Amino acid sequence: MVTSAAEHTIPALESDRMFQAAEILLKARRELTPVHELPKKLRPQTLDEAYTLQNIMTAAMGPIGGWKVGAPTPDATPIFAAMPLWGGFAPSGSRISPHFKRLRAVEAEIAFCLGKDLPPRAQPYTREEVTEAIASAHPAIELLESAYADPDKVDRLSMIGDLQLNGGFVYGPAVPDWKKYNFAEESVTVNIDGILRFEGKASNPAGTDLLRLVTWLANEGSYRTRGLLSGQWITTGSWSGKASASAGSTAEARFSRFGEVNLVFE
Repeated sequence: MVTSAAEHTIPALESDRMFQAAEILLKARRELTPVHELPKKLRPQTLDEAYTLQNIMTAAMGPIGGWKVGAPTPDATPIFAAMPLWGGFAPSGSRISPHFKRLRAVEAEIAFCLGKDLPPRAQPYTREEVTEAIASAHPAIELLESAYADPDKVDRLSMIGDLQLNGGFVYGPAVPDWKKYNFAEESVTVNIDGILRFEGKASNPAGTDLLRLVTWLANEGSYRTRGLLSGQWITTGSWSGKASASAGSTAEARFSRFGEVNLVFE
C-alpha cells in the first residue's frame, strides 16, 4: 500500500511554525551566517514536521534535481530529502563555486539517473519496474551544507528539516552493466588533497541492497515526491561518512569497481 499525502498533513499552526523555521534556515544558508540551533518553539517535533520544513525550503530554493534516500540500518525505514538544483549539480572534475558553500563536506555515494517517469499510483511499483526505469548508475559525491554552525550538535529532526544537509551533487561516469554488480563486494576510499580520509567495504549503513531504497522512494515516498521524473538523480546514502575539505581542496571518491568521482572546491 502506497502512503498518501493526507496521512502526513500537519495542522496549520504547526505549518506556520515550520515557515518561520524555514526563514531562519534559508537566511543562514544564503548569507553563510550559520545559527547554532532553531528556537525551541520552532524546532520540528515529528518527522512529518521535519519533512514539511524541507518542503518549504525546497520551494524557495528552486527546481528539484533529484532525491537523496538512505537508512541507518538495512531494515530501517528510509529517510529522504529533495536535492534542489540551487545547491549545484555537476559532472566529475568540476570546480565548485564558493557560492552558498561553507562546510565543503563530502560523502561518497552511488547514484542512479532515471530514464522513465514513475508517477504516483495506487499499485506499488515492483523492484523490476523501478530497475527498468533507471537509465544509468554512477559513482557520486554528495556535497553537504547546513544552516547550522555544527550540524552534529543539533537534534535529529532539526537536521532532517535542513534538507538533511544536502548542499549539492557531483556525478562520475555511467557504469556499464551495473545490474550485474554485487554491491556487497564494493569498497571505497575518500581522499582530500591526496590524504586518505576514509576506507571501507560494503560500508553504507543502509546495506548494499540499494534498489530497496529506490523502490521505497518510488512507492512510500511518492506522497512527497509526487512521482519520480526522468532525468532526476537518486543518490542512495553515504558509504564514507562526511569528510571536510577547504577552499582550494581536491576531493576524490574512488570505488573499487564502480569507478571514481572528483571535484575541486574554489
